[in-house]
Amino acid sequence: MIKDDKAKKPSGESSCASDAEDLERARNSPEGATGPRPWYKWLGPGLITGAADDDPSGVGTYSADGAQYGYGLLWLIPLSLPLMIAIQEMCGRIATVTGCGLAAVIKEHYPKWLLFSSVALLVGANVFNIYADINVMAATGKLLFGLPVWAGVVGLSLFLVASQILVPYRSYARWLKYLCIGLAGYAVVAFMPGAHNNWAQIGKSMFIPQLKINADSALAVVAFLGTTISPYLFFWQAGETVEEKIAQGDANEPGDQSRPVPPVAFRRVRADTTLGMMVSQAVAFFILIAAAGTLHATGKTDINSADEAARALSPLGPSAVWIFSLCIIGTGLLAVPTLAGSVAYSVAEVFGWRYGLYRRFSRARRFYLTLALVIVVGSVFNFVGVISPVKALVYSAALNGIVAPPLIVVLLLICNNKRIVKGRTNRVWSNVFGWLTVAVMGPAAIYLIYATFAGKA
Repeated sequence: MIKDDKAKKPSGESSCASDAEDLERARNSPEGATGPRPWYKWLGPGLITGAADDDPSGVGTYSADGAQYGYGLLWLIPLSLPLMIAIQEMCGRIATVTGCGLAAVIKEHYPKWLLFSSVALLVGANVFNIYADINVMAATGKLLFGLPVWAGVVGLSLFLVASQILVPYRSYARWLKYLCIGLAGYAVVAFMPGAHNNWAQIGKSMFIPQLKINADSALAVVAFLGTTISPYLFFWQAGETVEEKIAQGDANEPGDQSRPVPPVAFRRVRADTTLGMMVSQAVAFFILIAAAGTLHATGKTDINSADEAARALSPLGPSAVWIFSLCIIGTGLLAVPTLAGSVAYSVAEVFGWRYGLYRRFSRARRFYLTLALVIVVGSVFNFVGVISPVKALVYSAALNGIVAPPLIVVLLLICNNKRIVKGRTNRVWSNVFGWLTVAVMGPAAIYLIYATFAGKA
């Protein structure tokens, strides 16, 4: 498989020693290989990916859908769950077999036009998603502390860039994940008297679509699917799986596996991915019905600001704004590095740079500078145009829904290619769910594009 040219030809003993130091640091981390471990210690990239799926774009999109359509989009949750499990399991399996990220695999086995178009789609969607996430995070800062939005944008951008360069991502994520506990507030609200939820209707809506087909509903469906089955998660899970293999001593660097992959590794990928996606969709379910039972039920069907979105938690009293803010800021601080990191992984693989979040900045400058540049460019868009924070989240989710289908086709090609994944090609159900994802997302995205250009959206 592809290896970093610089890693293959280190400049002197100091370079080799530095690489060894990075490896030692990774393997001495809590995620590193330290002998036999309990089953839950093997949960990693899939669970992290599931948590990253509920980013500000997800919170905003699910809230907007619940406010506008009530329970009308609940049927997308049981539909999406097996699809997202199938797609993310493919990403983890590719990385487990090859020891490489997706861009590296495409580079080695497919034409350049496919490589560059895939990475270009990812970069475009992620930059806009970062813009939307920082937009709503800054708006939340204004809601809490009265800070000007521009100050929030600048402060958040500087913090995100500095933290990614100075602090190992897993250490950073280990602390910030506690801010995401606020998402549990939506589950609490769902069962409170202040949320006027009809559980019989909820059960019915989980399996029977209740939606009129028009441009607005197409936007809602594409945004829901796009924030749930997001392209950046494809590249992120593959990249994180490679990093975990290095930390556990199964590889010395991307593409250089030090020992054969045992069959149990693939069972762990499936279990880890399944759990992560189930957690993600459980959160989506509670956000949607909380918004339906509080906002939609009281006639508030169009939300544009962080303050309006926070009202979905109104049964919790004065703490609602703070809990909502913790959700947005916590998920944003975790998701923006994920968005930027997936771009940095793919760009580094395209150009053969040394990369990896386990490496220090001095050992992977171009990788980290790419990550920083993506955050900065996304932030700059906040000074170019003005759009309501929640609408920006929905539009970024819709863009992900448009970009995802062609990338899923690429995943399916890879996972059915025996030259790449050896004897670990897709089983029947992986292909069924994979092509079903394309069949569901593709036409919805095409209709949305048509409606937009025809002036119907």
